[in-house]
Amino acid sequence: MARKKRETPGINSSSTADMAFILLIFFLVTTSMDTDAGLARRLPPPPDPNVKQQDNIVVKERNVLMVRLNKDNQLMVGSEYMEIGQLRAKAKEFIANPANMDNLPEKHLKNIPLLGGDCMVTEKHVISVQNDVGTSYQAYLDVQNELVAAYNELRNELAQAKFNKTYAQCEEDEQKAIRDFYPQKISEAEPKKYGGK
Repeated sequence: MARKKRETPGINSSSTADMAFILLIFFLVTTSMDTDAGLARRLPPPPDPNVKQQDNIVVKERNVLMVRLNKDNQLMVGSEYMEIGQLRAKAKEFIANPANMDNLPEKHLKNIPLLGGDCMVTEKHVISVQNDVGTSYQAYLDVQNELVAAYNELRNELAQAKFNKTYAQCEEDEQKAIRDFYPQKISEAEPKKYGGK
């Protein structure tokens, strides 16, 4: 008598797709994703074609703060090396020029009615940032953040002094007056190759 072959019982796979879908949803909900860091920058408007552009704009040397990053992420501000943590204080001193020093941006009178009329401002200043092609993105972001933080701190200090509130709490016309006093002027030069120290 021949033995009957034993059949292997089949596995019910009708709920496999449902389980895979539930696992997929679970991992999508519980997993955090890295978000790209970026810079909040507003590009200048395009030049008016009806207005003749000046080709050679002369900026006095005292009105420019050169900030350079080399391939080793070393920071040079003006002619001295410094740590990124020191950049904010240096930028604030440069932007405000509180003692009206000859080696910092020149001051001139500007009428800003909400701030009491004629004010001495340094609106012709420029912070020029230039990095090496090998500079890390994180070092570049750190420098940009410190420069923007310098402007934010100066604007907050002025808002507290004039309106007894932070810059963010000020009305739109008050914020515009503060921006007229401390215009943000960060210029980015084309990356170059710099050596180390």
